[in-house]
Amino acid sequence: MSSFFKVFFASCLSLIAFTLLGILILIVIVSSVVSSDKPDIGRKGVLIVDLTKHYAEQKQEFPFAALTGNDDESLPGLFDVIRMIEHAKNDSAIRGIYIKCNANANGFASSQEIRNALEDFKTSKKFVIAYGEVISQSAYYVANVADRIYCNPKGGLDWTGMSTNLFFLRGTLEKLEIQPQIFYAGKFKSATEPLREYKMTEANKLQTSVYLNDLYSQVLLTAADKSKSDTATLHQLANTNALQTAEDAVRFKLLDAVKYDDEVKSEIIQKLGIKNDDKINFVSLSKYAKGTDFVPNNGSKIAVLYAEGEIVDGKAGDGQIGSDEFRILIRKLRLDESIKAVVVRINSPGGSALASEVIWRELQLTKKVKPVVVSLGDVAASGGYYMACVGDSIFAQPNTITGSIGVFGIIPNMEGFFKNKLGITFDGVKTGPFADLGNVSRPLNEAEKRFIQNSIDTIYHSFKSRVAEGRKLPIAQVDSIAQGRVWTGSRAMTIGLVDKIGNLNDAVNCAARLAKLKEFRVREYPEKKTFLQELMNKKEDAIKEVAIKKEIGEEQYTIFKHMQSLRKIMNIPQARLPFDMQIQ
Repeated sequence: MSSFFKVFFASCLSLIAFTLLGILILIVIVSSVVSSDKPDIGRKGVLIVDLTKHYAEQKQEFPFAALTGNDDESLPGLFDVIRMIEHAKNDSAIRGIYIKCNANANGFASSQEIRNALEDFKTSKKFVIAYGEVISQSAYYVANVADRIYCNPKGGLDWTGMSTNLFFLRGTLEKLEIQPQIFYAGKFKSATEPLREYKMTEANKLQTSVYLNDLYSQVLLTAADKSKSDTATLHQLANTNALQTAEDAVRFKLLDAVKYDDEVKSEIIQKLGIKNDDKINFVSLSKYAKGTDFVPNNGSKIAVLYAEGEIVDGKAGDGQIGSDEFRILIRKLRLDESIKAVVVRINSPGGSALASEVIWRELQLTKKVKPVVVSLGDVAASGGYYMACVGDSIFAQPNTITGSIGVFGIIPNMEGFFKNKLGITFDGVKTGPFADLGNVSRPLNEAEKRFIQNSIDTIYHSFKSRVAEGRKLPIAQVDSIAQGRVWTGSRAMTIGLVDKIGNLNDAVNCAARLAKLKEFRVREYPEKKTFLQELMNKKEDAIKEVAIKKEIGEEQYTIFKHMQSLRKIMNIPQARLPFDMQIQ
């Protein structure tokens, strides 16, 4: 018995010691990760702008990045990227910029902001060199701003034009005997087309063709400037797929030369004036963000509120705009007397119409006590524009996707699916004829359909009224440019939905002028989550995604995500774009 207790207590002591050691190691890890020590940027640095990285509106912190020795896993936000390029222009530690341009993970408006910043950087007379092995069209759109743009001799430049594709579920729903029962307002409101059509309607094809060609024109214009050619010739090259090899791209002057990676590095070494065997001091944006003070920190405060993702009622998930959090946050900014103006940066395809209204209301109240300026990102449409229309001034890029002023609702009838596919039937008792309105186990009757369509029409009228009030336009004029139609930023400015072409920095400067501030500092909201919150969120999301993908595969996972999005919008009036706008 005594030997048992000896073993038992020894085991307990070992467990306690192991636990304490684990806690100590965790503390050391956390301390190393969140260390505020500035990295040394060094001399003769070359700032790397990697277009294959997606620069979201706010910085993305990845737990344990510092522990793995790869700080690049944590990415700065887009606004930081722009400000860092601007800071590097006058930083003696930075001698040039190297653009990695195989692909481009950023949207068109974000790409335009990066391109503009690079173009401004060139006025410093510092070099800008771009290199890719196989350069995508969207990457080329940014990279052709460089002094020299190179491609691997066995690589190439994608130059085939642009396209967008939607996938349609009507046939699937018919096979499953599910009737979507769709209600919408606005002849261009195409968000429900994947459920009610086998292919795009003529109205949707028209609006899509217009904005797609607007985006393509931007690509052609920048390429024409690079190649000293004309857009018609470049369009013809795409139509005939004339760029079969990297050498073809050089021959048509879209690229400066074909080079291997080591040859490009040798050219950079020459420009830096260092020895051939010296290591190039490449500086990532993540390292530069930590090693420099590129953000002014004096003067009165201007709040920049990032609204990125789908708009949802109540509490938001990761990458969503929740009405509860944003209502509380905007009220906090309104009541904070140290904040002299609010800039709302919107990058959202829309979502819940009610959540959009809730956020609009808080912004409207804020506008009465301090300036509210809006900056539109890649997409600020439907519910995203619902929030935006309250602004004292609205900024957008020429290739921002905006507008889509319309509403829809979906209440599926799954009676046939339950009965004929699953063998399930339903019966019940109710106190009135409409007590179970919205029940998916039966079809809507004609009276119920009228009620729901009237509700959609009422919300649509409210949406148009908000726009008319905010933009100071007659409601009849708003109706003519609404109808769910999507516009590019440049066209939106001509029809009165946008005030100026400009980026987030332009919007901040406008807010400072409206608030009569000579000096100011920017404070960004929502405030970033703590290290442990980020760690737990990333871990949980990653485990879920990996498990589902393992079970059903990559392609089926994409369909699963679409179906999941569909489920979330059932019975909730929506002001949003189509499920997935993929432009190639």
